[in-house]
Amino acid sequence: MMVNALLAATKLVAGLAGNSYALVADAVESTTDILASLVVWGGLSVASREPDESHPFGYGKAEPLAASVVALFVLGAAVAIGIAALREIRTPHHAPAPWTLAVLVAVIVVKATLSRRVQGVGRDIGSSAVQADAAHHLSDAITSAAAFVGISVALWGGPGWESADDWAALFAAGVIAFNGVSLLRRPLNDLMDAMPDPSVVERVRTAAEGVAGVLHTEKLAIRRTGLVYRVTIHVQAEPSMTLHEAHVLSGKVKSAIRAALPEVQSVLVHMEPFEDDTEGRMNVRT
Repeated sequence: MMVNALLAATKLVAGLAGNSYALVADAVESTTDILASLVVWGGLSVASREPDESHPFGYGKAEPLAASVVALFVLGAAVAIGIAALREIRTPHHAPAPWTLAVLVAVIVVKATLSRRVQGVGRDIGSSAVQADAAHHLSDAITSAAAFVGISVALWGGPGWESADDWAALFAAGVIAFNGVSLLRRPLNDLMDAMPDPSVVERVRTAAEGVAGVLHTEKLAIRRTGLVYRVTIHVQAEPSMTLHEAHVLSGKVKSAIRAALPEVQSVLVHMEPFEDDTEGRMNVRT
């Protein structure tokens, strides 16, 4: 947030003094980055709280909710930049100052580095909110790169090419809008309890079926809640098992799943008597 605040101030002053609307648009983008980081911080803080009586399933949904808000910030910034760029294109003005290119180079390097570091953290902890924040930083770098191209064209083309700077801002707005829509997909899936990546499902199923005494599994449902997963699985075992033996087996299944996938916070195992319906299952698979 400190880096974004410094960049926003630098780009705003440079944009106004250097007659570059693309830099001013960049400053707006950096300002939304600050707000986005605050939202991510708050979302992760809430999501990390332990379940209680009022929220027995925990507060994990705060994390994808924060990611959705960040994505909306990105879309809002894109719309604002696009509208202002169109207005500037229609308004005659002077070409940007050449020294603004040096400012943009510094901004691109800083934002690309920041995006890469934040993306690494988001990937390591499995946070869609942090990854959305990283994408927001990347969109800022893209805006700056587009501004660099636009200002270069305006300076190289001379009189009559002054609006190249504004066209660059409009192009950047389109790229940012595309990123915003892309960012919404994962958090919306999490909020709607969509099944996770097939590789996650396969790891859970393999872990459960690898427990001695488990004869078959079915009706596997997994949902992501913030940084953790919640699993519901039906396990078939020997019909002659006592209730106590079935309870012990279910505990082993839970332990196996959580060992295979530490991100799993809770596992609900429904025990069922095994019915040898191999032919029927083969037909279903076929």
